[in-house]
Amino acid sequence: MAKVAFLGLGVMGYPMAGYLAAKGHDVTVYNRTASKAEAWVAQHGGAMASTPAAAAEGAEFVMACVGNDDDLRAVCTGDEGAFAGMAPGSVFVDHTTVSAMVTREMAAEGADRGVAFVDAPVSGGQAGAENGQLVVMCGGDQAAYDRAEPVIDAYAKMCKRMGDTGAGQLTKMVNQICIAGLVQGLSEGLHFAEKAGLDGRAVVEVIGGGAAGSWQMMNRYKTMLDDEFEHGFAVNWMRKDLAICLATADENGASLPVTALVDQFYKDVQKLGGGRWDTSSLIKRLRAMG
Repeated sequence: MAKVAFLGLGVMGYPMAGYLAAKGHDVTVYNRTASKAEAWVAQHGGAMASTPAAAAEGAEFVMACVGNDDDLRAVCTGDEGAFAGMAPGSVFVDHTTVSAMVTREMAAEGADRGVAFVDAPVSGGQAGAENGQLVVMCGGDQAAYDRAEPVIDAYAKMCKRMGDTGAGQLTKMVNQICIAGLVQGLSEGLHFAEKAGLDGRAVVEVIGGGAAGSWQMMNRYKTMLDDEFEHGFAVNWMRKDLAICLATADENGASLPVTALVDQFYKDVQKLGGGRWDTSSLIKRLRAMG
């Protein structure tokens, strides 16, 4: 069992840190809003710290799951950042979905201090975190990954090293690109079924086991048909992720016409007041169009 710090107790980080504690790891948590850390300690035990640096002191592994590039820099760097408290030979594992650029930047800064860095974004959403069934895609040094993988296993159903630093984030971009197109296609299909007078549930029962079937279809069609979107991965976060995908595509020359279009569709959902709705709310945009 390891001494672990966990930084960021949002809808993903809170249960992920809980699984570390349940597996017997010695966990110290940090959260920008201290009341969330207090609630976590009351539920799971362990300890809390007032700064990332304090949380990281003596930790073999520091895991982070925060919001964006700037949030990652904030918890890593500066006098109160995690790197200031980490000992040489320790490992920083970043579960945030961020740009490959900031990943390489933080990995280089960690290396200057003798700290290994593994980028390890996750897929599976809030339900995957709560059930300890996340898919974790990693980048970084093989030796650092080999050390971190047994710890990550506490909340993962699959964990795989995809390559050197940044490869995990690039793989997560592929994940988000695929989801964007899938959800738009599913939204159009269910919307078409409604307009055609078909029973949407019956339609999915028939096509869900065939070539059209997908995780998105089987896990989201009921709430989409019921016009319920107060759950899952929020539109605001998806647009953040797609912006990273599109910016990276500009750098590497990839063509992402459908991704760019769906990003604008999500912008329309935000204008409808749906920034916090689940990403399957693309169907609501179609309904609003008549």
